[in-house]
Amino acid sequence: MEKSNIKLTTAEIAALWRHYNDNTAVRCFYKHFLQHLQDDEIKSIVEEALVLIESHINKIEAIFSDENFPIPQGFSDIDIDLSAPALYIDSFALSFLYRGTQVIVPFLANALTKVTRLDIYTFYEKCLISKTDLHKKALSLMLSKGLNDRPPTMEYPKSVEFIEHHPSFINTLFGEKRPLNTLEIAEIFQDLERNAIGLVLLLGLIQVTKDKEIKEYLLKGKKLAERQIDTFDKLLKENDHFVGFPVPLAMTNSTIPPFSERLILFVIGSANSIAVSTLGDALSVSMRKDIVAHYSLFIAEVMQYGDEGQKLLIERGWMEKPPQPIDRKNFYKT
Repeated sequence: MEKSNIKLTTAEIAALWRHYNDNTAVRCFYKHFLQHLQDDEIKSIVEEALVLIESHINKIEAIFSDENFPIPQGFSDIDIDLSAPALYIDSFALSFLYRGTQVIVPFLANALTKVTRLDIYTFYEKCLISKTDLHKKALSLMLSKGLNDRPPTMEYPKSVEFIEHHPSFINTLFGEKRPLNTLEIAEIFQDLERNAIGLVLLLGLIQVTKDKEIKEYLLKGKKLAERQIDTFDKLLKENDHFVGFPVPLAMTNSTIPPFSERLILFVIGSANSIAVSTLGDALSVSMRKDIVAHYSLFIAEVMQYGDEGQKLLIERGWMEKPPQPIDRKNFYKT
């Protein structure tokens, strides 16, 4: 069945609501970038990304309107000062877009597996195809401009091997002396890259944030990102996988804020949620005890940091409440 009279499920509402808020936030960054981009190739792909985001925002608004469902407030032009000087140089705009497509593709694929109304399924199917295509273009452009480090390579094994059951070998397998395997290297590299891009984002936001409490919060996030970068970089270098800092420092010297503080806190909060998910994925495939310990600690630290950010949003009345079903327990009260 297509739409018919079938109501949206909670899974569909959740996906659409989150997708809408994230898109309206990212749109503000793209608009700021486009005010200052000099590189024609980067400007072209950011323009394409903005058009795509606008189309998705409009579609979600139409779906909610048809359902008589409140359209989220999200973010708009009141959250951006288009007259502000550039906060980041051109290369970061491309890195930001590339990382954004890395994040949205898994989100869309996950949403696709949860929705059941066919018109919503078709919408997310089309979103996934278009965003995958954009990710490919961003990757190609990153590589052509030398802005993207590939994950470490390795010598191919000569044959398939199985782990033998032997106490001393098991201790080595899960201990700290064994060289990293490919599953661990892939996740460590991705977490290194994610934190490097996040660190550059934070450095720019710190220099334009005027609110003392929010600035202190961002500085705390900077230290957390730096600790993760140092840890992951050390793990790779110990195994002779010399990666170094995968993203160039790409801020200008502007101190004029182009973004509202509400938008800044929201974007950092979204990054925290993504970090918990990616760290959890990495933890699930890691076998060395020391790596498991690192991931477990960082997950706890990121979750605590995210809670602090939510408190700042709530204290200022800036946190939009996710849609909730009727609390039927109130019906039972006398």
